[in-house]
Amino acid sequence: MVSASTVLVVLGYLAGITAFGIWVGRRDRSVTGFFLAGRSAPFWAVAACVVATETSVLTFTSIPGFAYEGNFGFLQLAIGFLLGRVGIALVLLPAYFRGEVLTTYELLLKRFGTRVRSAAAAIFLVYRNLADGVRLHAAALMVAIVAGVPEWWCIVALAAAMVAFSEEGGVKATIWTDVIQLGVYLVGAGIVVAALWQGSGAEPLGWIPAAREAGKFDVALPAFDLTIPYTIWAGVIGGFFLTFATHGADQYLAQRLLAARSLRHAQAGLVLSGVGALFQFVLFLGIGAWLWHYYGGREFARPDEVLPTFVAEHLSGAAAGITLAAVVAAALSPSLVSLASTTVRDFWLPWKRRRAAAGAAGDHESRQVRVGRQFVVVWGIVQTAVALVAQRAPSALEAGLSILSYASGPTVGAFLLAVFYPRAQPTAVLIGMGGGFAAPALIRLAGFPLAWTWDVMVGSLATFAVGLALTSAARPRP
Repeated sequence: MVSASTVLVVLGYLAGITAFGIWVGRRDRSVTGFFLAGRSAPFWAVAACVVATETSVLTFTSIPGFAYEGNFGFLQLAIGFLLGRVGIALVLLPAYFRGEVLTTYELLLKRFGTRVRSAAAAIFLVYRNLADGVRLHAAALMVAIVAGVPEWWCIVALAAAMVAFSEEGGVKATIWTDVIQLGVYLVGAGIVVAALWQGSGAEPLGWIPAAREAGKFDVALPAFDLTIPYTIWAGVIGGFFLTFATHGADQYLAQRLLAARSLRHAQAGLVLSGVGALFQFVLFLGIGAWLWHYYGGREFARPDEVLPTFVAEHLSGAAAGITLAAVVAAALSPSLVSLASTTVRDFWLPWKRRRAAAGAAGDHESRQVRVGRQFVVVWGIVQTAVALVAQRAPSALEAGLSILSYASGPTVGAFLLAVFYPRAQPTAVLIGMGGGFAAPALIRLAGFPLAWTWDVMVGSLATFAVGLALTSAARPRP
């Protein structure tokens, strides 16, 4: 039975971080203030926010499970993640800051017009809600296992807190609560390490030789096999394209970068976040290998249950409460404001301006913010529903990443055309995006089991190639 002190710590943290988020974003009700924190975030806050946002609860639960069942092969993706950040800092961020956009999809509007912008924004709304609903499920799963309560209770409670401070505080609340939550998150990991050390007997580091002998520390798989998700080639190339999607073309993380004080702050924060993310992956993979030795390779129904089970069995009182607070911290890095900003700026505002031409009410800033806050609530309800359905997923990590990988390719391809071939015709870009969606599916329908880590690359290159070819074919010869 979970202790009262554990429950009090978790509830106290949940109430405190919600109140802080509401307080920190209480003043600014302008469009730039609500959606981009007034472009005031320093580079170190941007870095901390990006790390907290991308690693989230999936790192806390699924990465240890990955090492428990396998090895450190996930680090191959982390290498690609770091290289992808460098590419974004050099290619996409300068284009965003030159255009002074509020959403990434406004760059597509400037290059290709309304249809391409709307298609990319719609794709984002769909896959981001699916992926973050899975992430909400992963957080609720650990809290439910440790607290011994139904998972759906935890889903609803976490979603309510997430909606509360996002709706009141906007992206400023998201950024500064993420800075705090990253610290809480690392403290929770430290408590797990301390408990493993204490429970490992006279030789707490005896697990290291055993893990090395079992191949737990193996990182690189040099085989060029497109059916294996974790190889050095899939990690470096696939991870590069995946990061280009999640950090460059995706409004969720790009919104944090657009909130930076300047282009230099955004670039420095993004690259620094790659180093921090790499450190966290090493930390949690190490915890997973240690748990493998601790439990003697015991089988679990799902790898995501390994760390929650350890916390439930070996931590109690305030220690368990702080660890669960760390999971809550990892979950409460919501995409709701980015979803709301995309909905308002890329759909509601163009529609409202068309109506204004016919004599309808205007689109002044206070009205945009009010509608944005309403959509925060709407998307919070949607993600709650997805989390309830996602309780059947075998691995939250791979489920979330697979959704992102498949759906992001066409959008990345459109952004590559916007930067490197802005003369592409809008119709050609739209057809190319359709080809980007179809390409990974057609490869699998043809009988080739393409690993999910290649989906972004295949989809983006197909989009770019089709858009380039159709535009070139349509241009009259001299």
